Amino acid sequence: MTAVVPVGTPASSVELVEHAPAVSLALPDGIGRALAAGDIVDAVPDPYTPGRWSLRAGSKVGAVAVAVPGGGEAFTVRVKSKVPIARLFFLLGYSLDPEGAWRDGDVEVAEHRDLLPALAHAVERQVDRALRQGLLQGYRATEETALVVRGRIREAEQIRRRFGATLPIEVAYDEFSTDVAENRILRTAVERLLRLPGVPRDVRRRLLHQRARLADVPAIVRGQPVPEWRPTRLNARYHHALHLARAVLDGTSVEHAPGGLRIDGFLLDMNKLFEDFVTVALRESFRGSGFSARFQDTHHLDDAAAIRMKPDFVLYGPDGAPCAVADAKYKAEKWGGFPDADLYQMLAYCTALGLHEGHLVYAKGNASHAAHRVRHAGIVIHQHALDLDQEPAGLLTDISAVAQRMTGLCRD
Repeated sequence: MTAVVPVGTPASSVELVEHAPAVSLALPDGIGRALAAGDIVDAVPDPYTPGRWSLRAGSKVGAVAVAVPGGGEAFTVRVKSKVPIARLFFLLGYSLDPEGAWRDGDVEVAEHRDLLPALAHAVERQVDRALRQGLLQGYRATEETALVVRGRIREAEQIRRRFGATLPIEVAYDEFSTDVAENRILRTAVERLLRLPGVPRDVRRRLLHQRARLADVPAIVRGQPVPEWRPTRLNARYHHALHLARAVLDGTSVEHAPGGLRIDGFLLDMNKLFEDFVTVALRESFRGSGFSARFQDTHHLDDAAAIRMKPDFVLYGPDGAPCAVADAKYKAEKWGGFPDADLYQMLAYCTALGLHEGHLVYAKGNASHAAHRVRHAGIVIHQHALDLDQEPAGLLTDISAVAQRMTGLCRD
């Protein structure tokens, strides 16, 4: 079923819901093609009405603006998640930092209906907390051309560039500066958020204040890799802000489509978010138990190692042998229950790993927990359903129940 927006002038924005029925509306062909090519939503032209496009959201939620050449009004697509905002942020926070996971009381995000305003609000609050004691400083390796000796002389560069001249001098030294990876990541995340559509005016004003506090720190140029940072005692007050900032940098993008169209926005893939949460939560359940877990570990189905497979989660026993396997599926249910293809995939995992049980973990949909014993193989495949609407403690309890079942088999 497709919802229809009344015929008239082309729309300037549309609001969709993940995995909801398609919406039909009038769009310039250039914008429709850009949306279709950008893997943002499923966009197809109406075969019967010229100038109309059918838009359907998949698993990506957030907001994207398609800028029209000449400075005209941009077309904005907003995709809402079916998961409540507060719960979505718990999934995000836990997958990024389980020990310092997001708590409902840290920043009030439930007041926002959409992901992007809530994310901008959360990042601004966490950046503010990180900078209350001033900007973090550290030593940064610097190489430059100078008129005085500072640090050490780069002799090879001096000979190659200066051909025996004494001045200027190629030097290298460690500078104590605010231009460190942590500050650059925060500055860049603030800059990205300020350019995105749908950030509330009051949040934008506070983001501008944070940008002013970071004015002496250069932002990361697009195309350059995000600098690495390591959690230490010295940057502990930055940890929450850095995790959220990295989520912003990973989810924001700018693309130039044919015809001069510019696509700019933030999208969060719910499939990836759910997979990250389930695998991280399972790993935390086994911490200190003597078992080890690996994500997306490579195995092969055949003896010739030609058929590669990468389960989401493989648990290894103290002897180093695989003893349990799990796969996370966010949007995989159908009206009759879970899809059969998932069972075939898990059967292949169990066969290749020599396991008697496998576990599929779903976001709760139209089916409840089920267990299937495969004929002539003796393999049992469990299908678990997590209710994402419940409180975080309940979610983690359900994950622990899955982990206990997996551990019991491993001990046997």
